[in-house]
Amino acid sequence: MSDPAKQSDQPGDPRGTYHSGPFPRQEQKQPGLTAPMDPQPDHGELSYEGSGALEGKAALITGGDSGIGKAVAIAFAREGADVAISYLPEEEDDAQDTAEWIRKTGRRALLLAGDGRNEDFSTAIVQDAVAEFGRLDVVVLNAAYQKNRDSLETLPTEEFDRVFKTNLYSLLWTARAAVPHLKAGASIITTASIQAFNPSPGLIDYAMTKAAQVAFTKALAQELGPKGIRVNAVAPGPIWTPLIPATEWPNKLPKFGQDTPLQRAGQPAELAPAYVLLASDAGSYMSGAVVPVTGGKGL
Repeated sequence: MSDPAKQSDQPGDPRGTYHSGPFPRQEQKQPGLTAPMDPQPDHGELSYEGSGALEGKAALITGGDSGIGKAVAIAFAREGADVAISYLPEEEDDAQDTAEWIRKTGRRALLLAGDGRNEDFSTAIVQDAVAEFGRLDVVVLNAAYQKNRDSLETLPTEEFDRVFKTNLYSLLWTARAAVPHLKAGASIITTASIQAFNPSPGLIDYAMTKAAQVAFTKALAQELGPKGIRVNAVAPGPIWTPLIPATEWPNKLPKFGQDTPLQRAGQPAELAPAYVLLASDAGSYMSGAVVPVTGGKGL
């Protein structure tokens, strides 16, 4: 098998476009921050170029401070959208950096700090975004929590509860609050996961919520389609975000993403174009879809 790192001098070779080797052993406490990560993830800060695909639109991204959410926020802003992001108070530094990138495009950024497990907060962020921007066109339901599990037998109920409230309850609360504000042409996008289709035993509760998110996406697409509102999901594979070193599996990092056909983990920047497609008129006939960005792994 060829070494992907040796292919990086070939333009367009997806094996060597980004970091293609093992990741150093590292660990963070939840929720995880960008600054301590080695190597630093790429959110498209220096590479993403917009084309006006979302000009004049307003978007709300949950978990938009770092990782996939940050990459999507930067891309949306460069496509012409004003962007509101929600995040945990502990992630303030990451959120401020994301807001700075949004504002550099000339678009408005709205920072909404709080815990999505709180129903009032998950509902209020919608009202806050509408009040700030005067409209809401795109809702990205991206906030998530995962943690490595040794076994089902030792899975604490409070941890199971945290995963479900973060990944499902908050998603439902925010979507429910958003729907009355969405008009024909609007879009809802869920960040699902390859775990919904190929679950790992160490992520059993996380995988359960991701499978539920796929069902949520497909059901809501049928409900809102007649109103001209599209609902889709993106299913990432192994992506290098703060969630990974905070999952408490440092021994797995040397092999993280190496088992994909492209032989490497993905970067947040590689997810952004899929979200832009689903949010823009270019994806006008896509609804109820789950778009895989998995490095070649099948769903």
